[in-house]
Amino acid sequence: MSQLFRRKSVISGKMGLKKCLGAFDLTLLGVGAIIGTGIFVLTGVAAATQAGPAVVLSFIVAGIACAFAALAYSELSASVGGCGSAYGYSYAAFGELIAWIIGWDLILEYGVAVAAVANGWSGYFNNALTAIGLGLPEALTKGPFAGDETHAGGIVNLPAVIIILMLMGLLIVGVKESARINAGMVFVKLLTIVVFLSVAIFHVNPDNWTPFMPFGWFDHTADGKTVGVLAGASLVFFAYVGFDAVSTAVEEAKDPQKDVPIGILASLIFCTLIYIVVSGFLTGIVPYTELNVSSPVAFALQKIGVNWASALVATGVITGLTTVMLVLYYGLTRIITAIAQDGLLPPFFGKVNEKTQTPVRTTVMCGVVMAIMAGFIPLGALAELVNVGTLAAFVLVCGGVIVMRRIHPDMPRPFKMPGGIILPVLGVLSCGALIAFLPFITHLRFLMWLALGLAIYFAYSYRHSHLAKSS
Repeated sequence: MSQLFRRKSVISGKMGLKKCLGAFDLTLLGVGAIIGTGIFVLTGVAAATQAGPAVVLSFIVAGIACAFAALAYSELSASVGGCGSAYGYSYAAFGELIAWIIGWDLILEYGVAVAAVANGWSGYFNNALTAIGLGLPEALTKGPFAGDETHAGGIVNLPAVIIILMLMGLLIVGVKESARINAGMVFVKLLTIVVFLSVAIFHVNPDNWTPFMPFGWFDHTADGKTVGVLAGASLVFFAYVGFDAVSTAVEEAKDPQKDVPIGILASLIFCTLIYIVVSGFLTGIVPYTELNVSSPVAFALQKIGVNWASALVATGVITGLTTVMLVLYYGLTRIITAIAQDGLLPPFFGKVNEKTQTPVRTTVMCGVVMAIMAGFIPLGALAELVNVGTLAAFVLVCGGVIVMRRIHPDMPRPFKMPGGIILPVLGVLSCGALIAFLPFITHLRFLMWLALGLAIYFAYSYRHSHLAKSS
């Protein structure tokens, strides 16, 4: 049993990185990572199917749960060190088995997230083509499982498949990120939101906000689906995926104890306010029952007859979502590579190409799998699966703060989560509660994924782990 929970050494102290990021830089980093599919895509889905106009409350609930997890990420990234991955934190705090579970969980989270973002990207891309008279046939913009009682399914979501394969080629060649490019992408995203709000403010119909909470706080429909504000919060939680990018920059913050919490909380508060305003205007200009589409913002502008703004918004969203996909895809390949280099996956997945200095094999494999998911699985199912994986990771990260304080009480902590263990406990409870509000089928799929992961661990990882060989 002790071998299952063998821990890696804690990495703390200087990493030799230049301390050049202030609170404003970190806030921009957080905003750039957060604003994406959640606001431009899932707002409409959550409003139409789960929360109605009260989706604004769903964003508030999800944002509060996220704040606890964000602070926990900050403390662990400052004290444990490394690249900021929850996999690395878990290896130091809980041991190998839990680290494997969270690493396997992160593979699910990042992989399905790319497919979900590609699904939303496809909707906006086709909206932009439609605005200039070049729209694709509906059968080529959604998969066969995307149908319901009123809409038939399609053949394949072709644009979603193509964009993932294009990003695959880009990542094989190599990617060079910079704070300047991130700031430029944040500007594009915010400009897109400003355009939408500037047009929407003149077309709001207050009657569309009645009833405000058609599904209540939490309920079940006749067919067993979970609905309500809390169920909506479990879905729109996807809107906050990516804020941990701020916590990974602790080593480069000028004053981590001050700048990191400001960056995390400022970006979360700023994005939450944007989400509230946009979702409020969105449900105000179009009845929430009509927003169950993959491009609700552009769709709403088309619905009120402002096609030029719809095309402009779609173009801006396409740019923003492309960046989100690229970062998530990049992160997925690096997580798999890190796990393989610890011996928990075969060396095949840890191989780095000597010419391009990128994990080409892993990049290709991930690209093909994600393209298939994006092409055939509907957005709602993808988002819920991402959320259960992300929330499970956040529960362990918050728990990691409690464990590390107990087993390493004297460890240097450049940033320490305030309030003793109260906030990490609240993080565990709030993220755990949001998991409970997700549909049963999502839980079942997640458990099946974890069962597959455990089978792989005991069949291969346990014996081939570098810690096992060293001991």
